[in-house]
Amino acid sequence: MPIRLLIADDHTILRAGLSSLLNAEPEMEVVGEAFDENSAVSQAVEKHPDVILMDISMPNSGGIEATRRIKELVPEARILILTVHEDKGLMQEGIRSGAMGYILKRAVKSELINAIHTVMRDELYLHPAMARLLLLENPTPALEVAGPISDPLTSREIEVLRLIAQGYTNNRTAEILNLSVRTVEYHRSNLTDKLNLHSRVDLMRYAEEKGLI
Repeated sequence: MPIRLLIADDHTILRAGLSSLLNAEPEMEVVGEAFDENSAVSQAVEKHPDVILMDISMPNSGGIEATRRIKELVPEARILILTVHEDKGLMQEGIRSGAMGYILKRAVKSELINAIHTVMRDELYLHPAMARLLLLENPTPALEVAGPISDPLTSREIEVLRLIAQGYTNNRTAEILNLSVRTVEYHRSNLTDKLNLHSRVDLMRYAEEKGLI
């Protein structure tokens, strides 16, 4: 079965280009297009696509509000924000609204295809430029760990923790940080030992409590 896609963008030429590009992929099929918030919601309810490519800047209340509404009506919807905005605040608001990814329109085809496959696996995808923005804008001082282990986390461990908490696999974390997968695995092992937290959910909660994501 192909991955069924809905494209929500107010630019007709862009929608046509994306539709042509994605329909050329044998494992993908564009089943609907939307030009504003209301049509995005109605198409999502009617078509039940596997993945929705959602622009932020659309008529009415825009893509973030459309994301909220769709997640209320179609909770299983996987929404991938596709935008020109390299804005950390918009990215965080989109993720909080229920989106599973944030990719820039300047991305090359292979990045978009990878992003679609990533959210299909129910994993979070962030464009590498946005992931780096998070790392650069947030300082990485050593954190004191509560509990019986008092060793602080190193700056590198915090970087790895942030990306793990955002849903990245070890392979993607290694790519973003320019590390080997083995090195990421080493830092992840240190994290779980120091924090005594072994599941991704627990690591996400810890990172959120510490203001890292």
